[in-house]
Amino acid sequence: MTRSLIILHPGSLGDVLLAVPAIRRLRARFSGRDTLLIARDSVSRFLVACGVINDWMSLEGSATAGLFLKGVPLSRELETWFHRCDLAVAWIDDNEDALRATFQEFGVAQARIQSPFSLALRARHQSHRFLETVDESIVDESSDRVIQVPSVFVEEGSACLEHIGVPRGRIFALVHPGSGSVHKCLNPEAIAVLIQRLDQKGLVPVVLEGPADQSVIERVLQVSRRRPPTLRNLDLTTLAGVLMLAKFFLGHDSGVTHLAALLGVRTVAVFGPTDPDRWAPLGDHVTILRGPSCLCRSWEAVRQCHEKPCLSLPISQVFTSLEASGLA
Repeated sequence: MTRSLIILHPGSLGDVLLAVPAIRRLRARFSGRDTLLIARDSVSRFLVACGVINDWMSLEGSATAGLFLKGVPLSRELETWFHRCDLAVAWIDDNEDALRATFQEFGVAQARIQSPFSLALRARHQSHRFLETVDESIVDESSDRVIQVPSVFVEEGSACLEHIGVPRGRIFALVHPGSGSVHKCLNPEAIAVLIQRLDQKGLVPVVLEGPADQSVIERVLQVSRRRPPTLRNLDLTTLAGVLMLAKFFLGHDSGVTHLAALLGVRTVAVFGPTDPDRWAPLGDHVTILRGPSCLCRSWEAVRQCHEKPCLSLPISQVFTSLEASGLA
């Protein structure tokens, strides 16, 4: 029976994607093992489809509830994974050692349980912190940081673009005005100006709207002189296909920005209150733009800060950066 490697990651899309280099290093170290990821559904399915892992279970499903709830049994399938497991990695706090006790109960040979936010970690960048938790060297390998997607994803993306009026072969830029928080974004008026500049250059600006972006996108479209084609609420696989076809991606500190970078797409990311030295996607194909350093001491202070000087980034500067990179 093939031995296994189990990885538990409770984070959101961007957090899980930042851990991909560590996941790949673990798979190389434990070659020949089946790899199970216990995480959120959409990112887990995506990483299986891209060959980063072998299998997945939903962190939100009943099959894994017993990991965190006393008296709730584990599914038989998960027990089987545990019984043949050589290493279980959990990027989570386990203050009462409940998860470690479960691993021991089912005979897991080794367990590494540590939050990537632990104060004991020395690395600064979040991706490097994942590597540090599993004793991997903090050396950036480009092969760790770019993944391939199945051609069917690209075909789905192309069909989706055609549906909104962007024909096959048309050069376009994908612009994501939102993020997980409005406090991390340029104001909609500035984004509308940027979209207009791209349009004037003959580069079709395609706007991306995610589940939490509706109010921001509405404002962008309201102030735009010409409404750009807009993609709404794409599933992760179709979004990946669209990204693979884009000349470049422009966004903020968001999971989609990390996805674009992980796919090797030329990525321009605007950072404000979050620290790019900690959270920015890595790679020579990534350009990070930001205003003055954020002086807010907490996220609550960020919410109360209406001026947002850290996002006082002239659109002319953004466009100059795009032109310098040969993207506009």
